[in-house]
Amino acid sequence: MSGLEQWNWYLDGWIIVAGILCAISSALLGNFLVLRKMSMLGDAITHAILPGLAAAFMISDSRSSLPMFLGAVIAGILTALFTEWIRGFGKVDEGAAMGVVFTSLFALGLVMIVQAADHVDLDPGCVLYGAIELTPLDTILIAGWEIPRVVVVLSIVLLINLSFVIFFLKELKLSSFDPALATTTGFNATIIHYALMTLVAITAVASFETVGNILVVAMFIVPPAAAYMLTDRLGTMIVISAILGTVAAVTGHISAITIPHWFGYGSTSTAGMMAVAAGLLFLVAALFAPRHGIVVVFIRRLILTWKILAEDIIALMYRIEERNPQLKPDATYLREILFSHSVPTSLTLRYLTKHGQLSDANGNYELTETGRDHARQLVRSHRLWEHYLVEHAGMSAENIHKQAEKLEHFTDRQLREKLNEDTLATDQDPHGRPIPPEEKTN
Repeated sequence: MSGLEQWNWYLDGWIIVAGILCAISSALLGNFLVLRKMSMLGDAITHAILPGLAAAFMISDSRSSLPMFLGAVIAGILTALFTEWIRGFGKVDEGAAMGVVFTSLFALGLVMIVQAADHVDLDPGCVLYGAIELTPLDTILIAGWEIPRVVVVLSIVLLINLSFVIFFLKELKLSSFDPALATTTGFNATIIHYALMTLVAITAVASFETVGNILVVAMFIVPPAAAYMLTDRLGTMIVISAILGTVAAVTGHISAITIPHWFGYGSTSTAGMMAVAAGLLFLVAALFAPRHGIVVVFIRRLILTWKILAEDIIALMYRIEERNPQLKPDATYLREILFSHSVPTSLTLRYLTKHGQLSDANGNYELTETGRDHARQLVRSHRLWEHYLVEHAGMSAENIHKQAEKLEHFTDRQLREKLNEDTLATDQDPHGRPIPPEEKTN
């Protein structure tokens, strides 16, 4: 059986709903954690709530949800407060402050747990990846409908987080990028910061019992980080992060009940697979994001490199024609002068020949009229830049070639005209070589 054949809309549907609510609630706030470079705060809080849980149990002598929830929330808020206090008072890095606070509180929690060891049942598995599969079993009656308790809790948390982001988006944006400017405009960036940290703590605690530490941390950071790769607009980033979190929750649960069957197993941790799905989405975004993706940037740079090589070749051909019109260079001659490799040079020569900028006569190349026009504009750009650098930048004629060579590839006709206007009228560059005219002369 594939796993999907055992699909139960009541059980599996509520599991997915809980995962989606956790993902969106966390991602909404996670965008601002990523922007503020506080990505590990969610992880710190989920570790540091342990003393809050232990204290709540020791005070109430009960493991009921409300005291434990309140104790965890208080510990989470204290984590955020202590982190900010240590960062400001001790003038240390945010990451170092978080490390000090969450390790100290986590250790304190372990000591408190040991003191109550006879009465506490701590399941490490539950702490790491939660018990989201048991979501449909713990229900409350609302308007005649049995709804899982965690779905109700996370729905409330989502509504609070969404309202906070909508009503304070301008303040969150400004305080994330420039807290000092935010304060001068009339509102206290510190208050916004602590409100955000408080909601992060509440969200982490509300999700912790059901989805565990792994998924809470993943949903706080991975969807926003992936969205950050895909857009430069904050509003769009928030929407994309919510969508990616939803996709990760759905595909994660489906994968948890189907993929293990391919290898002869029953199923695996849904929360763990949701985190894996989120990680895979981030990997896709990191590789193929339109502007910042690794593959896209590599291809863009490769295209630019080949474009520059092609322009270097036809500009060199133009200079060769100036010195010796009878010389028809071959690939080896061009490669030795340009210090380029054999394969890219050969491919570029084929490209230039195919596109009518060079003509190939048994391995010897010559500029066509189209190629000569293009080369003349490049050489004109180069020599105008050399003239400008000597005249206005005060550079020596011996040191300007490399700078002009870089600039010539990004100089259009409008800029050439500006360079020509801003320099003394001359038809020669600083080395005494003629500056070609803009248009072909008969």
